[in-house]
Amino acid sequence: MNAPTNIQILKDAKGKPAFVVIPYPEYMSLTKQNAPTIPNAVVNKVINKDMTPIRAWREHLGLTQTEVARRLGISQSAYAQQEAKEPVRKATREKIAEALGIAAEQLAV
Repeated sequence: MNAPTNIQILKDAKGKPAFVVIPYPEYMSLTKQNAPTIPNAVVNKVINKDMTPIRAWREHLGLTQTEVARRLGISQSAYAQQEAKEPVRKATREKIAEALGIAAEQLAV
């Protein structure tokens, strides 16, 4: 039975399979390229400057603690405490990520 397929197998000079061509959306789902990324500058701050991911992202985005605290509806000092500790609770991480305009997964450096 020959069912139609969107996959192509390209063979080498000896007739052995060498490459597979698949539709782009399928490739994206296989490689998870749709997942949010973390800029090198953020990773660098976490690793080389020993910052928490929350602080590294805030600085990368050019935001002040006061601005992020305002977005969260808390005081600057309360936000500073959350930014300094690691790890933070999942619910807190999700709220901070939303305030920063990023996905919560991006805070997991």
